[in-house]
Amino acid sequence: MALDFDIATTCYGNDPSQFPSNNLFAAAGDGIWDNGASCGREYLVRCISASVAGSCKPGQTIQVKIVDYALSTPTPPSARGTTIVLSETAFGSIANSSATSINIEFQQV
Repeated sequence: MALDFDIATTCYGNDPSQFPSNNLFAAAGDGIWDNGASCGREYLVRCISASVAGSCKPGQTIQVKIVDYALSTPTPPSARGTTIVLSETAFGSIANSSATSINIEFQQV
């Protein structure tokens, strides 16, 4: 699942400057939300497995900025316990669109 960047976010409201020009952004799930302290944090993210075998793009690691809370998005995560919901651009950078969900490895930078 991916985020749409034409929406108001929990972190920054309607401020269009919240979105990085490369559109690599994400929403934080409960595991990293930290009562909103995660807003603006950046993470290195890579796909390690997917709902469709072979969907991860090998060797691709991206850096995303947290701009929203995953459970407040218009389309909340389909999987319980989701840690990060990626923008469409971010998702497509590390996995093929055939995957409906992916498992990621991530590290705060």
